Amino acid sequence: MCTVAGACTAGPSNRPPVVENDGPLPPVSPATGPPATPPLPPLEEPRENGVEWKDCAADTGKRLGGQPVPANLQVSCGRVSTPLDAPELPGRGILRIDLLKAGTGPVPLVVLNDIDGEPGTLYALRLAQSLPPELLQRFSLIGVDRRGSGQSDPVRCIPAEVRGELIGFDPAQESVEPLLDAARQAGQQCGITMEDDQGAFDSWRTAGDLDEIRSQLGLSKLNALARGEGSQVLGAYAVRFTDKVGRFVLDGAPDPSPDVASVHDAQAAGGEAALAAFGADCAQRGCALGGDAKTVVAGLLDQLRVTGQPTGDGTLLSPGLAMHAINAGLAQRQRWPELADAIAAARSGDGTKLAAFADPLRMDDSVNPTRLDSGIATRCNDTTVRLSADQIDTISRDLRGRYPVYGGFVTQRLAWCSPWPVPTQALPPLSKPGVPPVLLVSTAGDPLTSEQGTTRAAEQMPSGVRIGWQGAGHGAVGASACVGEKVRDFLIDAKIPNDGTLCPA
Repeated sequence: MCTVAGACTAGPSNRPPVVENDGPLPPVSPATGPPATPPLPPLEEPRENGVEWKDCAADTGKRLGGQPVPANLQVSCGRVSTPLDAPELPGRGILRIDLLKAGTGPVPLVVLNDIDGEPGTLYALRLAQSLPPELLQRFSLIGVDRRGSGQSDPVRCIPAEVRGELIGFDPAQESVEPLLDAARQAGQQCGITMEDDQGAFDSWRTAGDLDEIRSQLGLSKLNALARGEGSQVLGAYAVRFTDKVGRFVLDGAPDPSPDVASVHDAQAAGGEAALAAFGADCAQRGCALGGDAKTVVAGLLDQLRVTGQPTGDGTLLSPGLAMHAINAGLAQRQRWPELADAIAAARSGDGTKLAAFADPLRMDDSVNPTRLDSGIATRCNDTTVRLSADQIDTISRDLRGRYPVYGGFVTQRLAWCSPWPVPTQALPPLSKPGVPPVLLVSTAGDPLTSEQGTTRAAEQMPSGVRIGWQGAGHGAVGASACVGEKVRDFLIDAKIPNDGTLCPA
């Protein structure tokens, strides 16, 4: 090889090594490169059990709004204590994490949900009723109410009237400044209420909770399934406790891209794809809305801008509240007929049924705590991104031009976090080597975690393998028989599908 100055050095040679004294060839060092992906660990049954399980069918029924727990499903509840581990008080304090065990399979499978979605205990119970029977013969589902949510010492810090302003903001407004004012009030009150604990609710520390749960369950490896934003916790676990990773399924992983505009573009596209699929489903069933759900929803929002509608609790159905309700309804595919009826009622002047879809965010009681407070705390602690009103307005304006219904809606959470304290460290990337194969599932029309975002997450994980469901709704596990089969094969038989495998709608 020769440099520009003309000096030359010996370049690599393709000749075999020189043989000396007719002896054996010297050993050739193997080529170095990234470490190989380890195989999926074998399934193990608990060595011992440190969780005290108690029957909780009656209490769970109350949390389900009076619905009885299915008679064919054994349900028990337990609790694990874990360090609060706030940034200002590392290792100090105690949190109680509530668990629900659904089924009697010998191998525990931990289940997580979005922090502002249905608590993991209840989500695991519902999931148990829709998974392939063979999974429940092999696994028991261990639903987890993540720190600060459900029955796990829930976060309550935002005044009810401020909560209403955050949810009621009209996504068509040109300036996000009024929403920022409400977010400042929320952040200030949470700072006063939570004090040093404010930064303790994030995915990194939740991963630590999972490792304590793994230890209490008597397991050397954690097997887990997470939906949506809950997948971020399993990603953090894989980075933090790499040697403890068992078989992981991430159903709709969040977008890890640092490009804020691109992330929200994909999310708006996912929302409008879900809306289109909802309209097609409506047309097929012959419902009153017809097939053009986008036009119907846009018309309803315009109608509400003229006159808000009563919701039965003294508040009015505003465009912002309606969008949060519609988004929640689109995420729950099994409730699409109910959502269609609620939209039709709202168009006729009664907003009660539609507003009810957003009740879990805005309502708060001892049985079902509000999901908004813990959602804001965790999501804002998980990101270091803080944008000004002008920056948010610019992104919103661009997205509204291309996604009339969802464009201004998806950027609202940027405003929610703007006044929140910036964590000292962002979540680490998902590119940790040495993690066994991880199965990621994307959904084409997911209004919460976009298909493009889950694809990016899979690409960032060296051992990530993605399958895609071409349907709509939030998450595919339990909704698609094809996905259920692939998940069953992965969890039980350690069969890894081809990356990019598609399941039909």
